[in-house]
Amino acid sequence: MDIVVIHGQSHKGSTYNIAHMLAEKLGGDVTEFFLPRDFGEFCLGCTSCFMNGEEKCPHHEKLSPITKAIDKADVIILASPVYVYHATGAMKALLDHYGYRWMPHRPDEKMFAKQSVCISTAAGAGMGSANKDMADSLTFWGIGKVYKYGVAVAATDWDGINPKKRAAIEKRTSALADTIKKNVGRVKPSLKTKGLFFIMSMFQKNGYNPRDKEYWKNKGWLDGKRPW
Repeated sequence: MDIVVIHGQSHKGSTYNIAHMLAEKLGGDVTEFFLPRDFGEFCLGCTSCFMNGEEKCPHHEKLSPITKAIDKADVIILASPVYVYHATGAMKALLDHYGYRWMPHRPDEKMFAKQSVCISTAAGAGMGSANKDMADSLTFWGIGKVYKYGVAVAATDWDGINPKKRAAIEKRTSALADTIKKNVGRVKPSLKTKGLFFIMSMFQKNGYNPRDKEYWKNKGWLDGKRPW
């Protein structure tokens, strides 16, 4: 099993430790990236990825190692501490660069067979909105199964989490790892994902972006073929 973990921060706090714990329980080969250390560019809004191709993005080369790891992975883990009720700016900046992969544009068919996990922590609250920031992209990429795990750790660092909370984290990550391992090779997208794909296929038949429409046509998706 290939696993990629993308950390929305460069320090190793509670979010890092929980993501790392899950990855270890999954086993397999793990590739990790830390933001903004491994990628810290902001999307320029130039629309080159949409209109001319993702390889025309000014940050294409810097982004390439992360893109290759995502494409290779069976499981994608996005981990971000809560910053003012949302994912970190570094995580958002990364995900902005993959707008061209959203279903209204050019989703990659490999995504529909993958699993992903969104992990967020906070001392108190905000995990739901932080996880949604990440899950929105994963869903619109077409990821077959998207899991979310948010933890109010009631501490400012990993060492400060009380034993009862740690035991609950261990139990939850073990259960999540078991679920993911059982689904490897058997992932089918949800009805929501299939519905989004169907709507976008109707849209693409009269789409405004020739590059997107040609992409869908070449995949056979405008003629009833499906990526699952």
